[in-house]
Amino acid sequence: MSLFRPPVNRTMQTLDRSYFAKSIPLSAVRVLDNSAISKYRSQLEKSKELLKLERITPIRCDPEADPQKNQRCLLLRPEVRHDDSTTWSVTLRNAVMSREISLLPYMLELDYKHWSYYDIMSSILPEDEKEGFPTGFSIVGHVAHINLRDQYLPYKSIIAEVLIDKNKAVKTVINKIDDVGAKTAYRTFAYEVLAGSPDLNVLVKEEDCYFEFDFSKVYWNSRLHTEHRRLVSIFKEGEIVCDVMAGVGPFAIPAGKKRVFVWANDLNPDSYKYLQEAIDRNKVSKFVTPFNADGHEFIRDAARKLFSLTSSGPISVDINTRVSKTKSPTKSYCLPRTFDHFVLNLPASAITFLPSFVGLYKKQERLFHPFTVRKLPLIHLYIFGAKSEDVELSKEAIYKDISAMLGWEVTGDDAEMNIWDVRDVAPLKRMFCASFRLPSQVAFRDSSVKEVGR
Repeated sequence: MSLFRPPVNRTMQTLDRSYFAKSIPLSAVRVLDNSAISKYRSQLEKSKELLKLERITPIRCDPEADPQKNQRCLLLRPEVRHDDSTTWSVTLRNAVMSREISLLPYMLELDYKHWSYYDIMSSILPEDEKEGFPTGFSIVGHVAHINLRDQYLPYKSIIAEVLIDKNKAVKTVINKIDDVGAKTAYRTFAYEVLAGSPDLNVLVKEEDCYFEFDFSKVYWNSRLHTEHRRLVSIFKEGEIVCDVMAGVGPFAIPAGKKRVFVWANDLNPDSYKYLQEAIDRNKVSKFVTPFNADGHEFIRDAARKLFSLTSSGPISVDINTRVSKTKSPTKSYCLPRTFDHFVLNLPASAITFLPSFVGLYKKQERLFHPFTVRKLPLIHLYIFGAKSEDVELSKEAIYKDISAMLGWEVTGDDAEMNIWDVRDVAPLKRMFCASFRLPSQVAFRDSSVKEVGR
């Protein structure tokens, strides 16, 4: 109903909250006995005369009654008039005739606090810009992160102020002014503070894990929480994961909590620092080990180090699995000799790390099936791809790119090949996760051999 929309001012340059006060003349039903409120509310809902709008409660104090008596009334739809019985339903007429209710004028007062972010911005932005204005944003701790298109930059201050007003958890609004990793290899981005405190030290909770970091110095994307949960759910207790671009630990820390060994690495010294803190804060140090190295080198070094570390005998972690005050049994987890999973979460360039897997286990065939029960690791590769109505075309392009990097053809027919559609990142670009078993022809190959067939 246009009657319940906020006042419009498309020339507003500075947010004026007082401008959005509005008085709406309505009618109301005075219920003489408060105990009958529920009865008449139900009847007026059935007759479709009760005012039912989001964020407006139809039960109000009677404006004409003694405040001490706490008399109540029910708001009616605008078309039902207290002074025109022809607008009343039979139900309403009968109730008035019974003298259990009466009708009265009611002035509904709405102000800035009532309207939503969408309501306010729809009343300020130019008519031709209303459809595409920013309604989606990510919240990281107390920080709202938005990506404003050029046409909305003149309104950036108002947009930011309204966002803070309408989201209790938000204290700061920032706008990204270049692409992630445009000026650094650390996946950070340049930004401007549009409103609120410039402090970007945030505390985030995800999957019952706590992360504290300076958002300006590390990469974090709250929109990926469901993807973090999905991938961690694949890991099994006692397995070992090599998280090559771990960031502050959104995969590593929850995995550690479910007693999965994780060697978590990140090139960014700040990510490494906050990863260490997250390990301590979430008490997963027995399972999660942090590293600060180049990912290309880390893939090979980690495989060698793990094999060397476990060659002299089993390395185990004992966990107290207390079930009562009198019983304190322990459960031992042995560190595997080879990795079960590699996670490459750097969509813009992770695929260029695949050559590091060529010859990763050269001359170590006996560590794996059929000589042992262990399989070669699963690789979980995050990658950007073209957004297409034909998803299979996007997948075929990914298979081709992976094959080129491995020097071995992978296809959708491979038993353990799976491409997961993660999310949209731009109108013509999507993020995918390609999970596949490292081919033996790649793992055991002499790395000096650049390419082989299938």
